[in-house]
Amino acid sequence: MSTLVRIAPGALVVGKPLPWTVYDADGTVLLCQGYVIQSNMQLEQLFERGLFHPRVIERAQDEPNATGQLNPFAEYPILLKTLETTLKAITAGEENALKRLLGLTRVIERICDESPDASLALVHLYSVEPTIHEQILFYGLLCHSVARAFGLNKARTSMLTSAALVANIGLVPVADQLNASRMILNDEQRAVIRKHPQRSMQALHAAGIRNKALLEIIAQHHEQADGTGYPKGLSGTDICAEAEMLSLAERYVAMITKRAYRERMNATDARKLIASLADGQILRPAIPRALLTILTDYPPGTLVRLSNDEVGLVTRRPVRHRGPFVQAIFSPKGKRYSHTIERDCSEPLYSVLALEEPEVMPSMDFSLLWGLS
Repeated sequence: MSTLVRIAPGALVVGKPLPWTVYDADGTVLLCQGYVIQSNMQLEQLFERGLFHPRVIERAQDEPNATGQLNPFAEYPILLKTLETTLKAITAGEENALKRLLGLTRVIERICDESPDASLALVHLYSVEPTIHEQILFYGLLCHSVARAFGLNKARTSMLTSAALVANIGLVPVADQLNASRMILNDEQRAVIRKHPQRSMQALHAAGIRNKALLEIIAQHHEQADGTGYPKGLSGTDICAEAEMLSLAERYVAMITKRAYRERMNATDARKLIASLADGQILRPAIPRALLTILTDYPPGTLVRLSNDEVGLVTRRPVRHRGPFVQAIFSPKGKRYSHTIERDCSEPLYSVLALEEPEVMPSMDFSLLWGLS
């Protein structure tokens, strides 16, 4: 088990599912992916004893003709490590930086196309206190889905997905520190944030990545239709649609993620805020509507209470007049089921009453709940 490495402090959070399976020094499984850390004591024990496989996507895996369905949950830690490696390659100006970016983009698109519900679930299951690399991955997943719902062609969708992965490279060194701060941002920190689109473009240019459409998305993704955005104060149709899609993805992720200085919003409240953006003042109305369409009332990866008093996880969105579909986890008496039971929430007995918001999410085998190997 020589490929195992020690877990870095800060990589895990109480109340958040493990992104990967954790082993001990002998290679024995301690905890599986999806297990939710219950206490600070358990967290310390994992940092002391826990190891994991730091795999990276290989070139053969991201070829278009690769066979077999990818499991988004098994790929999640690999995607994060590959994203980190890709951004470092860009920052270092490595010759293969563009190849790495395009390869990662293809894998994300393939995962979204093959398993759209599970891909959206990743965003909601791991949004407790995400690292900057998790946030960036969420942007890529959401942008691909919104672009498809909006009607962008494949080329423009791919360009947007790539832009979502690199638009915040200028923030990577400081983002986790800013998110962990309980203090109001000072002028210096605000200046760093406002300059990150230019810094990201400079890093890409230095690495030989100079596609005009890609750079335009990055340059404009903090502009707003009413002219109050930055860095140039553009307005209306001077802002490309892809930049607005990236801006919306960032807004939604910010809403549903916890910060040191505030709690996270639930998906219902976040949807209401997204709906308020459809007035055309900040974004083209069709863009927030596209996001609302893909999220639906109860996005995959959210816990809900059913009318029979079961609690379950939304795994599939509605199809025509059926659904959403929920995997029941707890019985009406609050006991954990020993097996998976799918409920069609279009049936009155299993209709959704409300989102369920426990203090700590229950541990789950995500691959099993989605029927993925």
